Amino acid sequence: MALIPQTVPSYRINSEMVQCKTGHNVVINMANNKEASKWKEICFGLSSLPWNSAKTRQSMYLDNVGVKCKRGHQTIVAASPPTEDAVIATEPLTKEDLVRYLASGCKTKEKWRIGTEHEKFGFECGTLRPMKYEQIAELLNGIAERFDWDKIMEGDYIIGLKQGKQSISLEPGGQFELSGAPLETLHQTCAEVNSHLYQVKAVAEEMGIGYLGIGFQPKWGLKDIPIMPKGRYEIMRNYMPKVGSLGLDMMFRTCTVQVNLDFSSEADMIRKFRAGLALQPIATALFANSPFTEGKPNGYLSMRSQIWTDTDNNRAGMLPFVFDDSFGFEQYVDYALDVPMYFVYRKKKYIDCAGMSFRDFMAGKLPCIPGELPTLNDWENHLTTIFPEVRLKRYLEMRGADGGPWRRLCALPAFWVGILYDEIALQKVIDITADWTSEERQMLRDKVPKTGLKTPFRDGLLRHVAEDVVKLAKDGLERRGFKESGFLNEVSEVVRTGTTPAEKLLEMYYGKWGQCVDPVFEELLY
Repeated sequence: MALIPQTVPSYRINSEMVQCKTGHNVVINMANNKEASKWKEICFGLSSLPWNSAKTRQSMYLDNVGVKCKRGHQTIVAASPPTEDAVIATEPLTKEDLVRYLASGCKTKEKWRIGTEHEKFGFECGTLRPMKYEQIAELLNGIAERFDWDKIMEGDYIIGLKQGKQSISLEPGGQFELSGAPLETLHQTCAEVNSHLYQVKAVAEEMGIGYLGIGFQPKWGLKDIPIMPKGRYEIMRNYMPKVGSLGLDMMFRTCTVQVNLDFSSEADMIRKFRAGLALQPIATALFANSPFTEGKPNGYLSMRSQIWTDTDNNRAGMLPFVFDDSFGFEQYVDYALDVPMYFVYRKKKYIDCAGMSFRDFMAGKLPCIPGELPTLNDWENHLTTIFPEVRLKRYLEMRGADGGPWRRLCALPAFWVGILYDEIALQKVIDITADWTSEERQMLRDKVPKTGLKTPFRDGLLRHVAEDVVKLAKDGLERRGFKESGFLNEVSEVVRTGTTPAEKLLEMYYGKWGQCVDPVFEELLY
């Protein structure tokens, strides 16, 4: 994000906040991994985090030499996307420029990181109704002031927060999203998630607000969901009904958890992309957690996943061309150029270009801004409006899982890191899935939202493949040497029993909940 110039120096460092057993929040300088590890050993105990207290805790900031210091100024961050029209294009972008942009994400293995994003539903504890924007603004301001986050504004509206490489943003219906920093280990990822949930709860509980970890809004209809004051969402809201029947449900009533992972080369990207797409239905099944719509069972285990089948098929799906022999960065660029645009961002405003072609934009022939040429920032923005099951930017995004309670927020990156960051596990997955046909992959994508691990596959059930894959992920994590395999306990239990999280919720709905969905707000409360 483009920062508005500060009038006093900032002491922000590349850091990670963890909560000490003493009850203090400590921001650890991540530039020194050995020091960070030592501090986390001192401070952090996953099993003993006291999430029930809403008291304000002190924050201590450590600079590069460990001296306690305070920031004397709070930055306001310009609205996303970042550099909008700061760079003026004078020559047309070429396709080679766009290919080079994707290829610039290649990193040597020691620089691979884990970036986790998750969304959650805020609700009034007394009424269970969704939060209004005014309440969300109060919450964002409270978190910013109490925990020293920078505010992200769009016009007069606060729409998010930023701290170091972490950001908090609002989805169209007010879903709260943490986009985590790129971190080295799953211990750091889980510490980041826990610190975030602590901060949100500390402010939200005082407001009578709770947060729910589930994949689809279980109780309220579209008419009950507030609309966030973000320009890009207004454009999407108008466009979605033209290209699918469930796009507004996707925008306003779904929550996901995803992980962003690196690749070392084009060949490495291709292998990870293919493995990710083939296994995405397994991830959807393992994390299926959205069986209710407007207070009743909806017939699906992952309604969130089902919604993507009729949101906008020009920009979603299983991308069969990724398995073509010719696939690489260039082929993904060709695909992305043909995905219709949503908007162009100029002078801090979103210009509606919905349905128009990025190819025409590159030729200066975009009707909404005739004669203007795109920058790489426009290309970056366009890539964020593409929603396949695995998405390529300068890293790969695994996008197939429902939102869920905090242990599953740590389990999802563990599943994918164990497979994609370990050469042995990745090769075994490539071998297992090598003879899966495009039709079989699509069949799994279509059926898993309804039947989960019980989906028939070849001579057995998808559960049997999932058991093998989870074992590969666990072995991969153990070979990494960071003692991370415990983060897979949540999904290991799912494959052991064959029962998805959604099926457990349905069992409670028909049992002790007496066919009332309201108790889910307590069951899955963060």
